[in-house]
Amino acid sequence: MTTQYGNQQSGQQPHGGAPQPASTGNVLSIIAMVLGVISLIFLPIVFGVVGVILAIVAKTVRHERLATIAIVVSAVGLVGGMILGAVVANA
Repeated sequence: MTTQYGNQQSGQQPHGGAPQPASTGNVLSIIAMVLGVISLIFLPIVFGVVGVILAIVAKTVRHERLATIAIVVSAVGLVGGMILGAVVANA
């Protein structure tokens, strides 16, 4: 946006919203992978489901590169943790 006194920048954002952050980070994907690994051992229903949801959000909304891997790790942690819990509970 320019001022009325020439071609100087006014420092204000144009009307219509805040600037969009760059989606170069893989923060949600990494958190989802960590939750997937945790769900293999501890509370798979909670941590596995949250990990899968975060990974799906990372893939669809933020288009992160590691999101597909995070979906797989979280899903394996969810299913594997439930199987491991069933085996330990029946032993």
